[in-house]
Amino acid sequence: MTRFEMKQRKLDATAERVLGMVMPQGAAWANDLRQDALNRLLSIGLPQGRDEYWRWTKPDSLTAETPTQAAVFHSDDTPIFSALDRLKLVFVDGVFDAAASDALEGENLEVMRLTDALGSDIHWVKDAYGALEKRAQDPVDRPLATLNTAFATDGVVIRATGPVSRPVSLIYLHKDESSDAILHHVIKLDAGAELTLLENGPAAARFNKVMEIEVADGARFHHVRAQGRDHERRAVTHLFASVGSDAAFKSFTMTANGVLTRNEVFIDITGDDSVAHVAGAAMGDGDFLHDDTVFITHAGLRCESRQVFKKVLRNGAKGVFQGKILVKQAAQKTDGYQISQGLLLDEDSQFLAKPELEIYADDVACSHGSTVGAINEDALFYLQSRGVPHAEATDLLTLAFLAEAIDEIEDEAISADILERLEGWLARRRG
Repeated sequence: MTRFEMKQRKLDATAERVLGMVMPQGAAWANDLRQDALNRLLSIGLPQGRDEYWRWTKPDSLTAETPTQAAVFHSDDTPIFSALDRLKLVFVDGVFDAAASDALEGENLEVMRLTDALGSDIHWVKDAYGALEKRAQDPVDRPLATLNTAFATDGVVIRATGPVSRPVSLIYLHKDESSDAILHHVIKLDAGAELTLLENGPAAARFNKVMEIEVADGARFHHVRAQGRDHERRAVTHLFASVGSDAAFKSFTMTANGVLTRNEVFIDITGDDSVAHVAGAAMGDGDFLHDDTVFITHAGLRCESRQVFKKVLRNGAKGVFQGKILVKQAAQKTDGYQISQGLLLDEDSQFLAKPELEIYADDVACSHGSTVGAINEDALFYLQSRGVPHAEATDLLTLAFLAEAIDEIEDEAISADILERLEGWLARRRG
C-alpha cells in the first residue's frame, strides 16, 4: 500500500467516525469555529499507531466510537487541595454542576460556563476559542485537540484582570462507568494579572480536555493538577499557552495509576524576558501507560524554559516522554533545559524517551538529558545499614528521585499536599 493510499484510508476512517457526531450549537461565530475545527480534523485524520508521535502510545481507545467502561473508583481519602481556600468549579462526568460549585465570581476574576460564552457575543472569547489549538497544529498535528474544539460540550472561560488571591479549582468527578467527557477551557490573564489554577479528579471513563491559556505581558500563571487514583481511566489532555513579555507560566502535573494518560503541552513564548516551566511526576503500577508529549517554542529574547519529568514504574508499567525545544533565529540569549528520567522498580517496566532540540539562534544555553535506571543499590544499602527497612528505604529514594519535579511548585502548601499524596501511594503499594 502506498503512502497516499494509507493517508486516504486514515481520512476515510476519520470521516466515518466523526461525521455522525453531534456538534453543539451556539452563536453563529462559535458554530463557524467548530466547523473550521471539524474541517481541519477531516484533513489531517485521527491519530493512528503508525504516526510519529503516537508510535509508543496506542490511540485506539481514545478514538473508538464508544469508550471502554471504567469502574468508578471510591476512596476514603480526603480529596486533594481540600484544605485550601479556593473557588471550586465542579464537573460530573463532563457536565458542569452549578449546585456543587461556588458562585462564578471573584476578585479581579470573570468566570462563565463555556456553553454560555459560546452562545453570546463576548469579544475576548470570540477571539480566543480554538485559536491557540489551531496555532499549535504546526509543525505537529494534534488531531484529538482539534476534535475537542469541534465537539466540546462543556467547560469554563476565565479572565483574570489583576491579581487573584484565591486559587480557582476545577474538580472532575466520575460517577458513570460509560461516561465520555469532552471539556474545553479558555483562560485569559490580562497584563499584570496573576492566577493559580488547580485541577483534580478522574472526570469520566474517557476524558478529552483542552485548555487554552493566554498569559499577557507581566502576568503570572500557576497551574497544578493531580490525576489519580482511579485505576481504569483513559484520558488525553492538551494544554496550549501563549506567553507574553516579562511573564511567567508554570505547570506541574502529578499522575498516579490509570490505564492510559497522555498529556500534551504546547507553549509558545512570544515575548521577551519570560519564563515557562512545565513539570510532571508520574507513578504507575501494572497496566499503566503514561505519556508526556511537550513542545516549547522560543521566539523572544532572554527567555527561560524548563521541562522536568520523572516517572516511577513497576510491574510492567510503561512511561513515555517526547519533548522538544524549538529556538527561533530571533530568540537570542535563550536558556532552555529539559530532563526526563525513568525509575524502574522491576525488570518488566519500560521508559521510552525522545528528547529534541531544534536551534536557529547562535547565542543560547540549551541542554537536554534522559536517563533510565533502577534504585541506587549503594544508597539503598546505606539506608538499610542505618536501620531503615528495605521497603521504606526504597520509598525514600523514590521520593528523592521525584523531588526535582515537585520543586517546580512554588506554593509550599500545595507542594506539601502533593508530596503527602505521593507518600500515600507508595505506602499503599508497600502494604
